[in-house]
Amino acid sequence: MEENKLGMMEMRFAELIWATAPVGSGELVRLCEKELGWKKSTTYTMLRRLCQRGIFKNENSTVTAVLSRADFDARQSEEFVEEKFDGSLPRFLAAFTSRKKLSDAEIDALQKLIDESRR
Repeated sequence: MEENKLGMMEMRFAELIWATAPVGSGELVRLCEKELGWKKSTTYTMLRRLCQRGIFKNENSTVTAVLSRADFDARQSEEFVEEKFDGSLPRFLAAFTSRKKLSDAEIDALQKLIDESRR
């Protein structure tokens, strides 16, 4: 799903929206000019692109998030595991832990997630 892959500037823009939403589109233009050095046309082009991807919406000149940052991150993670590890979370964890030793706290947190998933 390409709609969940963002370039560096798209991600900075998305983070700005997540931090301020709901935000008026005029205010968003001012924020982007201040924070990113963008012109009005650049802001609206980027906003239209991310709205078409279903991440944000702009209704009545108010920009809101369709996907929260947490939901967006979850989708990206799922896609990564699907693309790189054929959807196998155990294969991902095996690859991840082959070079990085997990701390006891990390192991406990993962075990808690596993236990909660079984319920």
